[in-house]
Amino acid sequence: MKKIQKVVCVGCGVIGAGWAARLTESGIDVAAYDLERSSQKRLNQVIKNAQKAYQKLYDVPQKNRGTLTFSTNLSEVVKEADLIIESVPERIEIKQDIYSQIENYASSEAIIASSTSGIKPSELQKGMLQPERLLVSHPFNPVYLIPMVEVIGGALTTQKNIKIVCDFYDSIFMKPVHLKKEIDAFVADRLLEAIWRESLWLIKDGICTTQELDDIVKYGFGLRYAQMGVFETYRIAGGDGGMRKHLENFGPCLKWPWTKLTDVPDLNEDLIELIVSQSDQQSKGKSIQQLEELRDDNLVEIQKGLKSNNSGVGKLLNEADKALKRRSHTEIN
Repeated sequence: MKKIQKVVCVGCGVIGAGWAARLTESGIDVAAYDLERSSQKRLNQVIKNAQKAYQKLYDVPQKNRGTLTFSTNLSEVVKEADLIIESVPERIEIKQDIYSQIENYASSEAIIASSTSGIKPSELQKGMLQPERLLVSHPFNPVYLIPMVEVIGGALTTQKNIKIVCDFYDSIFMKPVHLKKEIDAFVADRLLEAIWRESLWLIKDGICTTQELDDIVKYGFGLRYAQMGVFETYRIAGGDGGMRKHLENFGPCLKWPWTKLTDVPDLNEDLIELIVSQSDQQSKGKSIQQLEELRDDNLVEIQKGLKSNNSGVGKLLNEADKALKRRSHTEIN
């Protein structure tokens, strides 16, 4: 089966740069493309962030980083690519235009993976010469520190290409989850959207501030979700009776009018100003760069804690450390 060796990242915004950082830190050679030469500065900063984080996260230092090249010429960078990861703006016409250009220049064997956070791959495939080569691989920011990636094929995507991509992500110690059915926004963003909608109502109705809401997540259920997710958390909530007992106890609550998930508040200027002002106050003058560094440091320490119990993402990190040790030992001998 085809082995992915050369990857091209098309689009160097937050997600595209994050992909480039994870891949090069995993020893993969990457060519990055963006129309704007100025995006190279952002790309280099994200690479530095990733290198700093990985030095803290792994027990074995990374000695064989992949190479990174940057270009504003799409035809040059894609012609030898095995995998092309598209991370351009979330507009279907922009994405389809990029696919048309890629198909003019890339090998017929190259797989195209969109980072879209919600557009169905069957919609993206429309108009392509080889729609079977396109799939979605939706990551999470920062891509270089969060290993989860949702993989979704369209109606015309081959299972072979899905397997190639999933195997590749496995090889760089990500956690690919292949969703067997297409749905708008996939799984993770549908969950996040539910929380986001309810959060907007709670702020609009004056129930809490952005700071208080974030504290409830950080100091509360967020800690549980990081290592057990949703269903295993609730399984424990049922005591010795497990999930069945939990559903018996709390199932009726689902019929109570607790949430407003079927509605969304009007994001008018008053609500926008309220959220922005509270968020500005909450950040206490920290720049985006400072917040990113704090986020990365916290993610590193949380994941290191999970390593000690070989739990959740900690299991992936332990497997990566073992592989890096074997690789280092082989190189020495």
